[in-house]
Amino acid sequence: MDKIKWIQNTMPKTADLSLKVMDLAEVKKARNFHQTIPGYERTPLANLQHMAAHLGLKDLYIKDESYRFGLNAFKVLGGSFAMARYIAQKTNKDVSELDFKTLTSDELRQEFGQATFFTATDGNHGRGVAWAANRLKQKAVVYMPKGSTQTRLDNIKAEGATATIEEVNYDECVRMAAAAAAKTPNGVVVQDTAWSGYEEIPSWIMQGYGTMAMEASEQLRESGTDCPTHVFVQAGVGSLAGAVQGYFANKYPDNPPTVVVVEADVAACLYKGAVAGDGEERIVDGDMQTIMAGLACGEPNTISWDILKNHVSVFVAAPDWVAAKAMRMLSAPIKGDPQVVSGESGAAPFGVLAEIMTNPELKELKEALKLSETSKVLLFSTEGDTDPERYKEIVWDGKDYK
Repeated sequence: MDKIKWIQNTMPKTADLSLKVMDLAEVKKARNFHQTIPGYERTPLANLQHMAAHLGLKDLYIKDESYRFGLNAFKVLGGSFAMARYIAQKTNKDVSELDFKTLTSDELRQEFGQATFFTATDGNHGRGVAWAANRLKQKAVVYMPKGSTQTRLDNIKAEGATATIEEVNYDECVRMAAAAAAKTPNGVVVQDTAWSGYEEIPSWIMQGYGTMAMEASEQLRESGTDCPTHVFVQAGVGSLAGAVQGYFANKYPDNPPTVVVVEADVAACLYKGAVAGDGEERIVDGDMQTIMAGLACGEPNTISWDILKNHVSVFVAAPDWVAAKAMRMLSAPIKGDPQVVSGESGAAPFGVLAEIMTNPELKELKEALKLSETSKVLLFSTEGDTDPERYKEIVWDGKDYK
């Protein structure tokens, strides 16, 4: 069985200029916008008191994004806000002037015109972009990487988008989306990864993700916990991780939580960068076949990478079995705890935490993170059973992975 790999962050610090992307005022703009979308409500913050006691922690909270707008994943937060900001920019408005009703009005549609939003996705981001484009009366074109499931493709098409599964990996799909957008009149790339020359829209997507972190922070305070001592967050390109890390670093500049970033081991570009230790980006090539489809990305978001290398404590590369075991544990909670239906990418951080607290081979990591009976840990289950058949295979049938 493959083992969990980890590395403490010893990379040189930068001027930390990207941290301002997640300024609390910018996140508040995103939250205000999301609150105008019909059906908005805070997703649950599951309090797993009995699991915390079982693992030897004080508190364990999991933000359950399977309830987000009926889309079973958090990604719509980023795509919808980025598209709102793009339309605001093109119509010489501030996004704070554009609630969802105004954005979807015929008047604004006539003022803005017709755009086609291009993106690459394993499923959740593309579905969110398609959902938002559909409601904004715009077009969406979605490229999906090799290994994407028919269920996720069908979910995107159901939102009115043009979508295809390609015979290349995620990062190549990103390049395909960018090339297609460049050839299309009013074509726009809405991608949650950033590269040199393409950083504005990804920063807006990250701010959209900040809504989830802001909600969680509010819910923690309401439950009697102010700042968590530890935050575990998953990463593909790193946009979510950078958003969560950026939010908490801005909110608690003097006493931030210890942050652990978890990646799929076959796509662990951030972990590889931390191992190299020089602060430069590292890229993972190949098919990156993992059940954690949302994390199968091999090229870091440049904005997030800057935030993460300045603030993250530990980077972890996790094998598939860690996510599979976590899915089963969360689906069959200790009596008295709420159930969390968590998909492969959503469950990975909990799987790593559970192993750290129970596996003697990870004692050194547990000590490095100072995890103990006084620790208050926050995690984000970023998706529910977005691939229902695979979810059943793992949780019901006990399908195992190395």
